[in-house]
Amino acid sequence: MTELDGLRLDRDHERGLATITLDVPDKLNRISMLARDQLAAAFEVLGRDDGIRVIVMRGEGRAFTAGGDIQGFLDASPEVVSRLAWNVAAAERCAKPVIAALHGYAFGVGFELALACDFRIAAEGTQLALPEVGLGMIPGSGGTQRLARLIGLGRAKDVIMRRRRLDAEEALALGLVTEVVPADELDAAVTRLVEELSVLSPLALAMAKRVLNHAYDGPLALGLEVEGLAYGLLRSTHDFREGVEAFGEKRQPRFEGR
Repeated sequence: MTELDGLRLDRDHERGLATITLDVPDKLNRISMLARDQLAAAFEVLGRDDGIRVIVMRGEGRAFTAGGDIQGFLDASPEVVSRLAWNVAAAERCAKPVIAALHGYAFGVGFELALACDFRIAAEGTQLALPEVGLGMIPGSGGTQRLARLIGLGRAKDVIMRRRRLDAEEALALGLVTEVVPADELDAAVTRLVEELSVLSPLALAMAKRVLNHAYDGPLALGLEVEGLAYGLLRSTHDFREGVEAFGEKRQPRFEGR
């Protein structure tokens, strides 16, 4: 993870924070085909790093990202293109909480990356869109599926088939973003959420994310079964015992992730 194509990866183990920065500001952080592979690899590495509690994705300069590298897309084989959603889903597969800090534009694969994250905090003025049908294509990195699951089939058709741009406030009303803040307060809002999550049990957070992601589309009975199994598993952990003891002793728990 030392030579990245338009990405920057920073780890702060003192804070338990990793930051993945999309860093091609002169091209509005266009994401190359290689960068998609590297993003997936970065989430794999960070997922195994016990010193990291929370991951933030952000964009350098004027935007989160205006989308993918169209020429790289044209040069790729149909087989490669058909599997693009796997890389974008890396944030969703990662056991750590992932926050997308959005500003400027989150278009195309940028919107799809944000949808794969757990939390999305948007600066006022942010615009989100999946404009692929204007190129004779469709969103192909999870956009059709995640958007429909988050806002419903009819609204997803309205956004995708009409290439509609959503501003931050409409995205908030639709439940697509967690919070909207003034642009100069975006970093502070992200920091607050990082600090909130960093003191919680990493085991409980990972299990909650896993159960929510995997059981959401299944039958209720299946979801309840998975939830119960996860609940029982966490019952045997050190973090659960520490949480209960800290509650009884009226102190802050010190979770160790075991």
